[in-house]
Amino acid sequence: MRLITGSLLTVFLSCVLMRLITGSLLTVFLSCVLCICLAQPVTTTLKGNVALQNNQPAAAATVILLNRADSAVVSSALVGSMGTYAFNNIKPGIYIVLVTRLGYQKYYSPAYNVISGRQTNAEPIILLPESTQLKEVAITAKTPFVEVRPGKTVINPQASITAEGKSALDILRQSPGVKVDNNDVISVSGRQRALVMVDGKATNLTGSDLAALLRSTPGNNIERMEILSGGTSKYDASAGGIINIVLKKGKNVGTNGTISLGAGYGTFYKSNAGISFNHRTKSVNIYASYNFTNNKTFREIVNDRDVTNPGLTSNYRSAYHNIQVGQTNYYRAGADFFLSPKHTVGVLVTGFSNNFDFKKDNRLDIKNNSVLDSTVLANSTIDRKLHNVNYNVNYTGTLDKAGKTLAANITYSPYGRNNDEYIDNWFYNAAGQMYRSPLLLQNLSKSTRYNWTGMLDFTSPIAKTGRFASGVKLSKSRSDNSLIFGPLVGNSYTVDPNFSNQFIYNEDVGAAYADYSQTIGKVDLQAGLRAEYTKSKGNSISSSRVIPYNYLNLFPSLLLNYKKDDKNEYSLAYSRGLERPIYDNLNPFLVYLDPYNYQQGNPYLRPEYNHTIKLSHTYNKDITTSLYASFITNGNFSYYVQNDSTGINLATRRNLGKAYYYGVTFNAPVTFNNWWTATFDADLAYQKYVVYLRYGNFSKGSGYLVLNTSQNFTISKTIAAEIAGHYESSAIYGITRFKPVYYINAGISKQLFNKLGKLTLNANDIFNVRRDRGNVNFNNLRLSIYDKTETRYFKLDFTYRFGKKSVKAAARRNVGNEAEQKRLNQ
Repeated sequence: MRLITGSLLTVFLSCVLMRLITGSLLTVFLSCVLCICLAQPVTTTLKGNVALQNNQPAAAATVILLNRADSAVVSSALVGSMGTYAFNNIKPGIYIVLVTRLGYQKYYSPAYNVISGRQTNAEPIILLPESTQLKEVAITAKTPFVEVRPGKTVINPQASITAEGKSALDILRQSPGVKVDNNDVISVSGRQRALVMVDGKATNLTGSDLAALLRSTPGNNIERMEILSGGTSKYDASAGGIINIVLKKGKNVGTNGTISLGAGYGTFYKSNAGISFNHRTKSVNIYASYNFTNNKTFREIVNDRDVTNPGLTSNYRSAYHNIQVGQTNYYRAGADFFLSPKHTVGVLVTGFSNNFDFKKDNRLDIKNNSVLDSTVLANSTIDRKLHNVNYNVNYTGTLDKAGKTLAANITYSPYGRNNDEYIDNWFYNAAGQMYRSPLLLQNLSKSTRYNWTGMLDFTSPIAKTGRFASGVKLSKSRSDNSLIFGPLVGNSYTVDPNFSNQFIYNEDVGAAYADYSQTIGKVDLQAGLRAEYTKSKGNSISSSRVIPYNYLNLFPSLLLNYKKDDKNEYSLAYSRGLERPIYDNLNPFLVYLDPYNYQQGNPYLRPEYNHTIKLSHTYNKDITTSLYASFITNGNFSYYVQNDSTGINLATRRNLGKAYYYGVTFNAPVTFNNWWTATFDADLAYQKYVVYLRYGNFSKGSGYLVLNTSQNFTISKTIAAEIAGHYESSAIYGITRFKPVYYINAGISKQLFNKLGKLTLNANDIFNVRRDRGNVNFNNLRLSIYDKTETRYFKLDFTYRFGKKSVKAAARRNVGNEAEQKRLNQ
């Protein structure tokens, strides 16, 4: 059976790879697969010994193996007459050992990282009699908000009071190393537009659509967030970094769930409600959730721009105010069918449907030599509707006793967006008199997109301490965008051909990867290579422009981990990646903002490329210091074209140049006493941007400091509080220099109903000081920017857990494998 399976996989991979990569890479890849077929079975084991205070074996003591992530019982064993125990043929993972014996205190071990095909030796355990206790001690394995592990940083939302009741996007905002600006661009360690996945599957969304999904996803549904820094070729080669959001899934036999309610007020009201449930038996796991959010908020933007001509300096000051009311609906339903202990088939449907109403007011003052010349007043209404659904079918199977696994995923994702805007403009001179008739405009845009993705992943142990993984992915995307724009003439709107357009974009991506990991003494090695072939075509219907672009790239990755001793651990991670332009940035539509400000996509944008290396040291399993460097070529940044004679400014994007990032990060949890703990995170970096000479003379760099701290207080057994602070120094990003950003959040929680319920009160941005400010001094452009959203609000959230929780499944199966669909755009 093993040879047949290996042969079929070899044939399949050969057919795909011949279209994607060179003959030499194909030879290497298939050779590795052949090695799989010849590999011998291995055993993954965790062993240890338990003794009493007199060093006698603790015979007949019960040893329980717990999954560290959720405390689920994986297996149990009895201590033998020699004081030893062993868990054989367990899955790789991070575990905690619990030891119990009548008349003795319970013992919880530190976490052990069990690696496939390797024997892990646990520390010796000494049990203490109950009579030696001075007082009762409650032992709780509390998970910190931030965990730094080799190759990734893990965010645990449930460990933070100030994360309670917040959305996935809000939690990312307060996560170390992650920045979310007011335009909803998510960056990791300075690298823009991170790839965001949910349960290992790409969301197919970027920009404001991705933000809409993340705002619709409640933090109470999230088990953890993983910020990946390299070492694996399994995922898309994202130059902007990878964030994987892992959602909760029931691990208990029986029926259980959660009800959540929330209400808040800042400048305007906010409310949310949600329910989730899980029903698990030995043969099936059924789960579903629904969440509704109603939110009213505002945004203010002030742009000051100077235009200099001989003898004349003109100033264009645009003050924009927007009130937005939005209702978001997020749903998720799925089932895992356990065909046997080794084979699982799953189906999953996730999606969101959102409605937004905007009321915008804009005032544009034009001054010549500091004297008011004219004013343009505009107001508009927008009706925006978004919907996105992901249909997924997946399979996970263990093929033999040696531990070979096969995972398959197929996903289909349709998406739609309608945006109807009506703009009224009035023109006044310095005396406040109208000098021309009003200009009434319609701005109707529509986008429909779909994505098909299929992925196959295969893993196999090699020898005693090695593992080989390989896989292929095929993705097909299509985006159809239309814009109808024009003024009101008489009683009907006309179409302006200079603005109205249709743009169709097709993109096919084929990828294959191979990863090899090996443990050699105290060193863990993981190396991989990924090949991606992209075939794209942009078609501007109105302008009759067809822009094809095909390219093949190789992306190596490396992760080395060296455990010097029980106190010191070192890791080195390297990866190469690319960042494809988001679809809206490729769209050549000319978008009207006001009579002197426009925006346009660039269909000739090309991917940017990135090399990242990171060296980390962890002391005592919790204090981590890292050095990192990142180098970007063909960087995709904002670019402005200003016509000095007309005063019109066009905002677009270009592959402007190169970017360099060098930095050091520090993460440490601190326990001051039994009621006060804290975490401290720091990122000190130097960033430099160099613009290609064809776009202008620009070569600037600056230091950059980010500080995060969370202070946690245990007031009683059921009451806890937290104060969290964030600071970002001034920094350069592309051609824009931003000013410092800082804010403080606070929260308090109360456990209710025997800890089945929780009531949380949060204050976000207590002093209402969070905003984005910056300036651009590039070529002939002098621009200052002020951007403020509603950041201060107070919110009360209540959650209640119901159902059976005392009986754990015998083992937890990882049924959600990484079938990623990459980009449908926004």
